[in-house]
Amino acid sequence: MNWPLFGHLWRSQRTKLAIVALAMAAWNAFLPVIYNAFGAQMQKLVDSGVIPRQMADFGGADVFSLGGSIALGYLHPISIILVSIFAIGFATAAVAGERERGTLEVLLARPLSRRTVYVTLLAVTLTFIGLILVAASIGTVIGSAIAGVLDQLPIERLPFVWVNGLLLWGSFAAIGLAASVSFDRFTPAIGATLAIVIVSYFLYVLGSLWPDAKGLEPYSLFHYLSTREILGGTVDVLGFGLLAAVGAVAIAWALIEFPRRDLAAPS
Repeated sequence: MNWPLFGHLWRSQRTKLAIVALAMAAWNAFLPVIYNAFGAQMQKLVDSGVIPRQMADFGGADVFSLGGSIALGYLHPISIILVSIFAIGFATAAVAGERERGTLEVLLARPLSRRTVYVTLLAVTLTFIGLILVAASIGTVIGSAIAGVLDQLPIERLPFVWVNGLLLWGSFAAIGLAASVSFDRFTPAIGATLAIVIVSYFLYVLGSLWPDAKGLEPYSLFHYLSTREILGGTVDVLGFGLLAAVGAVAIAWALIEFPRRDLAAPS
């Protein structure tokens, strides 16, 4: 871990981080308000059969319960795009982008080992993701207070939701960094990472909306983002462990691959 490098990365990204965190807080504040305004009506439509339950209950997320609406906030494409700015964009550009610009050699010319550089990049990426998820929790509390449903929100369980989100997006970030140290160009690094995230999300959506494809859901990492269950009092320890294992494999790959690579001059 190199603190000067950590500080430099923090200073270079702090404005973007503030904007993303504010947007994330605003988005998550919006969902409890929607639940309070339309939750009862949506429940009646589902009970009457006008709306199929699988369309209203999106893989553990819905709008007719507070926990379900909060879960929807974490699984919605808006939330995924916001977190991906750092979990995918920043992570994949961290090394491959520097290689493409021809500036990585300047960094590595300093008395820093490649593993130190990687660990610092991983630490700052996880810090960014963690702060964005903190903003999401703050937005959830603010939105619940505005909607008058704060008494229905188990605030003491929000830290578990935060850990679950950090494990999910931390694993994607670790995959992004592993791709970043494996390629000399930014495009294939972000392409490979996006492919993994998109396929994972597609399997989750398909399994959630199509009963015959329900068996595909466990193959998606999004399946293990169990926000509604956590707020209901259940923690999927095995799911947490699986997400941690995926991240650990990606980290191990990067720690082995980055130091042994021959970094030729960019063409």
